[in-house]
Amino acid sequence: MSETLDWLRTSPLLGIFLTLLGYRLGLEVRRLSRDHALAQPVLIAIVFIGVALELLDVDYSDYSEGAGIIGFFLGPATVALAVPLHRQAHHLGRMFVPMLIALPVGAVVSIVTGVLAVRVLGGDRVLELTMAPKAATTPVSLAVSDTIGGLSSLTAVLAIVVGIIGAVAAPAVLTAARVRDRRARGLAIGAVSHGIGTSRALREDATEGAFSGLSMGITALLISALVPVVLHFL
Repeated sequence: MSETLDWLRTSPLLGIFLTLLGYRLGLEVRRLSRDHALAQPVLIAIVFIGVALELLDVDYSDYSEGAGIIGFFLGPATVALAVPLHRQAHHLGRMFVPMLIALPVGAVVSIVTGVLAVRVLGGDRVLELTMAPKAATTPVSLAVSDTIGGLSSLTAVLAIVVGIIGAVAAPAVLTAARVRDRRARGLAIGAVSHGIGTSRALREDATEGAFSGLSMGITALLISALVPVVLHFL
């Protein structure tokens, strides 16, 4: 029995199983809570997996071998967001100019506020570089952080935290600000909370979800291009 448990602790199958089970648990909690804003499946899955790894005495590197297999599908899943966008293509022409202005401004503001927040709180330059690309999707923020000399593992955590906070708060903030246009809401949510927010936007409305996916992709590109430029002046 002990040999079986030892094998299971180091098997990639455990990482796959815990990840899928954690996310499934998150979906169930969200359903039981009637889609409460705080019942984010990603957050619930993170807590569940962390507790499970501690109780089972599983090393994170062993877990990540299996979880990395699921992570491989992040790319195809992101590309698949083009499907709802294609269905909403008739909206794009009228939103071209607003997107041309809003998304670059949003990307710059995200970079600047992240860096200045660290500086005001007394953080060092490495932490500033770690914080700068937080608004991009996790894979992009990791790559950018590595390139500019940040701590990529911490950047990944920050990107996920920002995504969860955005998914929870952004819809309520936009409603309070009386932003009712589904296209504008989608652009805002995708820019600040990338994939996690886009997932919620897709449940709210097809147009909102499509524009959130578009905003997420463009913001990731903008962050990649603008981070080195903005940091040069900071």
